[in-house]
Amino acid sequence: MRPLRRRISGRISGHDRDRGAAILEFAGFLPILLLVAMACIQLGIVGYAASQAGTAARAAARTEAQEELRGQGEVTGKAAMSGWLAEGTDIELGGNVTATATVPIPSVVPGIKNFGEVRRSVTMPADEEER
Repeated sequence: MRPLRRRISGRISGHDRDRGAAILEFAGFLPILLLVAMACIQLGIVGYAASQAGTAARAAARTEAQEELRGQGEVTGKAAMSGWLAEGTDIELGGNVTATATVPIPSVVPGIKNFGEVRRSVTMPADEEER
């Protein structure tokens, strides 16, 4: 004889109760994951802006140090940068061929417009005039 199998009607087994738990846990954890990802991207942009400020200051100071290219330092400094950061960059040229680049840090976080700015200065020796 075959054993009698009983059908449990109206009852939900333990396995069926846990079916949607993983989805709910993931949905609750998703905002935290997004926040961490955006913070990592923002940190990368800060580092990139600092690197671009150094590049712009070096290029501007190197150009201003050459007697035949004086007056073109700001244009050269911005040309050495990425286009999307060069627009808001301010390059100041000072005595003894010093260039200071100030780059605003763009934000990827909605609602926060300004993360400050990065400033880098470079001084190059000027060409000596021939006598």
